[in-house]
Amino acid sequence: MHLILTGATGLIGSSALDAMLRMRSVTKISILSRRPVQMAEDRPDPRVNVIIHKDFETYDEKVLAQLQGATGCVWALGVAQSQVSRKDYVQITKTYAEAAAKAFSTLPGTEANASAAASSGEAPPATPPPFRFVYVAGGDTTTKPGLLTAFQARVKGETELSLGAICRSSHLNGYSVRIFYPDMAGHDAIKPYIAPRPLVHNIAEVVLGAPIRRFAKNLWAPTDKLGEFLVEVAMGRHDDDIDAADGNGTVDGLTIVSNADIRRVKGY
Repeated sequence: MHLILTGATGLIGSSALDAMLRMRSVTKISILSRRPVQMAEDRPDPRVNVIIHKDFETYDEKVLAQLQGATGCVWALGVAQSQVSRKDYVQITKTYAEAAAKAFSTLPGTEANASAAASSGEAPPATPPPFRFVYVAGGDTTTKPGLLTAFQARVKGETELSLGAICRSSHLNGYSVRIFYPDMAGHDAIKPYIAPRPLVHNIAEVVLGAPIRRFAKNLWAPTDKLGEFLVEVAMGRHDDDIDAADGNGTVDGLTIVSNADIRRVKGY
């Protein structure tokens, strides 16, 4: 199975890449990145193709040609709102995800592509698999913001609404995974690849980490389990589990997956 990954140099993306490298059922990994991916270089694997991609608002024929045959994507590209301007945050969080979803819906083998072929008189592929677009959101994401809603939660909620509309119109299977506390404490495989965090993050880890792990496990996402979960959703392994979840339902054409759903499915 051919999967696409973004954000491979960050915490969530590194977790997903580690999982992909460990799964032999993933036959090809296409990483879209602005710069080389150190984990991929340190763990050379013929399945991995790092595509240096500078403009995440545009996907030309050369890039799309390298993504042909992909049936899923883990979209882990993101940035902390405190690190960029509000304008840049919206571009990275929302605009880039929208552009990718639209571009990936045109890949050969997707249902949208099959429908286009049928309408033009061409023979569509036999039972093409749906393309699964897995968007990584935050635990505070909401599509119904109030006066006190944080900016990043509002933007990611707007992104969910936009992706839902894209998925519904293009026949993509879309998922938004609302992660609350990604915890790499027990995930040694990715630690060398995670950049030092701001002091405030380290303080929060010391103060909140242990209590969440012990008393609020529905908010806890150990990254070894999280990475596996994201990849498995992109592969279609948890369709029935997610559909049966007592989670947050759907936003237009997008399935919402809560942190509690991750714990229930992965059993930690």
